[in-house]
Amino acid sequence: MAVVARERQNVPVETQGVGADRRQRFEEIGGKAIIYLLLALGSIIFVAPFVWMVTASLQDVSDMFRWPPSWIPRSPSLDNYVDFFRQERIGRYFFNSAFVALSVTALQLFTSSLAAYTFAKRRFPGRDLLFIITLGTMMIPGQVTLIPNYVILKQIPFFGGNNWLGTGGSGWLDSYWGLIVPQAASAFGIFLMRQYMKSIPDDLLDAARMDGASEFRIYAQIVMPLCRPALAALGIFTFSYVWDDFFWPLIITSSEELRTLPLGLALFVVRNRTAWDLLMAGSVITTIPVLIVFLMFQRHFIRGIAVTGMK
Repeated sequence: MAVVARERQNVPVETQGVGADRRQRFEEIGGKAIIYLLLALGSIIFVAPFVWMVTASLQDVSDMFRWPPSWIPRSPSLDNYVDFFRQERIGRYFFNSAFVALSVTALQLFTSSLAAYTFAKRRFPGRDLLFIITLGTMMIPGQVTLIPNYVILKQIPFFGGNNWLGTGGSGWLDSYWGLIVPQAASAFGIFLMRQYMKSIPDDLLDAARMDGASEFRIYAQIVMPLCRPALAALGIFTFSYVWDDFFWPLIITSSEELRTLPLGLALFVVRNRTAWDLLMAGSVITTIPVLIVFLMFQRHFIRGIAVTGMK
């Protein structure tokens, strides 16, 4: 033992340091390999249902439920998509979803960014208290405000046959107004945009004020171009939520002309319980617009989430 101890003492310090660095490097590589392996497994688990849905939409019903399942179609065909679009009112459902989702997204981007600019860059009495109250509304479940919102929309004056007292008709129920206006503002959008705008230097805005720029011009020409990543993130969140929303259109609409695509797809399942091939094709079509929006703004989305998460 004494001999071994003397040999260890005779080992150069440089050699010991190289060995320690090498072990640390191996540990880091091993840790990253485990993390990437877990992420890869998680990705496969989450992506597999979507891949199977796409595969099933290209197959016949007889091949769709074959065991073991075939992930690669034997004879792929687009007949399911053609037959799905031949169904009555499918084009109308698609238009309604696109119109409502784009309208709500545009309105939320404007209202949220404008309110966020006020909370982030303007000073007035009660600003912080008002912002805290706005954040507090995020803790209220949507089910709690469902009935009050329904009653308010029903009693909108001069719409849907209502008089100036808001009685006698249906108000904004079963209309585009009822689908769009209640979702035109978002406390989460205000919070997200405010966190990003806090990173914009105040000196830049003060210089614009010294040059005679109005507050709205500063907001439109200076702040908004700098907030593109946050706008992209909020736009993706809003569009995805409104496009996939099922409950609110179910409550508000009662006519076939105003059904959105998720609601129309659910009714399609009720009417055609065994048409799984057409259902898979419709599910893929419903998912594609959200994927396109995310891929278009992916770079800005990641940057916006990263920056807003730092504040």
